[in-house]
Amino acid sequence: MRLTDFDYVLPEELIAQYPIEKRDHSKLMIIDRKEGSIKHKHFYNLPDYLNAGDLLIVNETMVYPARLWAVKDRTDAKVEVFLLRELDNNLWEVMVKPARKVRIGNKLTVAEGVQCDVIDNTVSGGRVVRFNNIAQNDLYTLIDKIGQSPLPPYINRDPTPEDKVKYQTVYARRRGAVAAPTAGLHFTDNLIEKIKAKGVKIFPVVLHIGLGTFRPVTVEDLSRHHMNSEYYEVCAETAIAINEAKAKGKRIVAVGTSAVRALETVTVSGFQVSPRKGWTDKYIYPPYDFKMVDVLITNFHQSKSTLILQVAAFANRDLIMKAYHIAIKKKYRFFSYGDAMIVF
Repeated sequence: MRLTDFDYVLPEELIAQYPIEKRDHSKLMIIDRKEGSIKHKHFYNLPDYLNAGDLLIVNETMVYPARLWAVKDRTDAKVEVFLLRELDNNLWEVMVKPARKVRIGNKLTVAEGVQCDVIDNTVSGGRVVRFNNIAQNDLYTLIDKIGQSPLPPYINRDPTPEDKVKYQTVYARRRGAVAAPTAGLHFTDNLIEKIKAKGVKIFPVVLHIGLGTFRPVTVEDLSRHHMNSEYYEVCAETAIAINEAKAKGKRIVAVGTSAVRALETVTVSGFQVSPRKGWTDKYIYPPYDFKMVDVLITNFHQSKSTLILQVAAFANRDLIMKAYHIAIKKKYRFFSYGDAMIVF
């Protein structure tokens, strides 16, 4: 397959710019791989498609408000500082705008008495900065207070305080992502209780999603694309539960493409996983033999993206592209704040 096999035309008005008022009232497309059928429900109907004994695997990464504004020393120029990841205590990799005006040796003031020194460049065009005059925990508190939600580039508006809550799953626990695991945005505490009451067990993994999730594939030969590395963890409790469920013939239901990547990264042999943590550049595209995941819950993704490639690898390219065209016809909402599908 070629990259152009995963292209489609999306009317701009279908790109969700704001979250739906009630998380679990988004649309839910039901895709049956065996029958090739497509049905239409709402996300609150999800328990009807889960079975007692299923394992629901969620990515409990937490999005932090990564977009800061700073003033450059001596010029008073305003600079955007986008926090990508913490390298060490108060040492961060960042993207800056306008990049041409920020050089090694500059000081950027992000708050009264708090500056960061630009100490290096990165190969991706970013900078390495060190924050001064503030303890690590105090820096986290400051970021939470003054930072803006790192909304995706296709959301054409400024972030609002509401986004700090809405652009976050209700089960987020582990700080470290600059993009939300969007399939999880549809869950509510009440829906989770209904899922548990049905006998479904919920276990976490962590994969801190970076800006690379929005980086488009630009090569026609799918095998030539390379993923950005992202930090992940699969704890012992989750690994044991998955192995026991697989031994009993129970289904592993992954919430989101990031959860899939974490699970497929830690597959050691056959249909077992081992607890691990580290960095993964796992890239899943058709054809791919999934070892761990039996059911996928995901949003509708950008054309020619690694995300739509992964979904097509899980299902079937023709079925998924058919589903996308039906979703457009039926006015589904697309991307991060959009609607969802379940593929089984």
